[in-house]
Amino acid sequence: MSNVQVSKRSLLVGRWLIVAAAVLWSTSGFFAKAPWFAAWPLDARGPLMAFWRTLFAGLCLVPWVRRPRWTWWLVPATLSFALMSITYLCAITRTTAANAIWLQSTAPLWVFLMGITILREKVRRADWLMLVAVAAGVGFIITCEVRSSTSTPEQLTGVLLALTSGVLYALVVVFVRALRDLDSAWLISLNLLVTAVVLLPYVLYRGLGASQTQVLWLSAFGVFQMGLPYLLFARGLRVIPGHEASFICLLEPVLVPIWVWLSWRHHPSYQPPAWWTYVGGGLILIGLFARFSMLTPEVNGDATSPAPPTSK
Repeated sequence: MSNVQVSKRSLLVGRWLIVAAAVLWSTSGFFAKAPWFAAWPLDARGPLMAFWRTLFAGLCLVPWVRRPRWTWWLVPATLSFALMSITYLCAITRTTAANAIWLQSTAPLWVFLMGITILREKVRRADWLMLVAVAAGVGFIITCEVRSSTSTPEQLTGVLLALTSGVLYALVVVFVRALRDLDSAWLISLNLLVTAVVLLPYVLYRGLGASQTQVLWLSAFGVFQMGLPYLLFARGLRVIPGHEASFICLLEPVLVPIWVWLSWRHHPSYQPPAWWTYVGGGLILIGLFARFSMLTPEVNGDATSPAPPTSK
């Protein structure tokens, strides 16, 4: 078999690994909206799920750690990750899964703004296209939610938490970029386990345990929605350029509301996305599509590319 054939096969396998990672990440809404956790109070549901998910995902990745190394930059990095995880799951329990994932997916916009204002990075035309489209999508969703007579205070809180999660995700991307020399399995597993440690006092204070059924699904949430996708993504990045992986990962925000609809549309707690969510989400996806489709291998590693699986 020629080297060209081997190379083509490696690229194909790498792309499918990234696709598999994006599909598994997209199951966050399936787990977060599941009726198994409805017995938990709404205000505690997000933090409780964040605790168990990060605990199981972190333990899943520990065996893959090869070169642990400490730096003080890990302190703000892990805290940003913890806050991002908490705000995202608090958001998805209060508003629709589509709102939560599409607003968190605005992270490249915030990374771009940090890059041009703080790091003085070079701006490309695709960056401005992303800025206009994503800002329009965010503004449209928030404006319609505020003006809608059907929006409850909990839903509005969820929208704001989702947007905050996007800003925090941007901070995580910046820190991961700064810590790129560290072993990736070490960095991600530390982020996950620190989040669990941060949330442990809250879990003990609330005194809300998990049943055997809940523990089973929470372990699946951590392992299959966060731990396994990380391994697939890291493996795929060995042969796939970062800009191409970023483009493929746009599958995730598209699939999140689809899985929720397929799984829970007949359940009484199901909230269908409002029409403005589709419009605003479409604008956000157009902006991200424009941004990543115009990237070239020469700008691989750009700050606006998604970090390794640290989110969702």
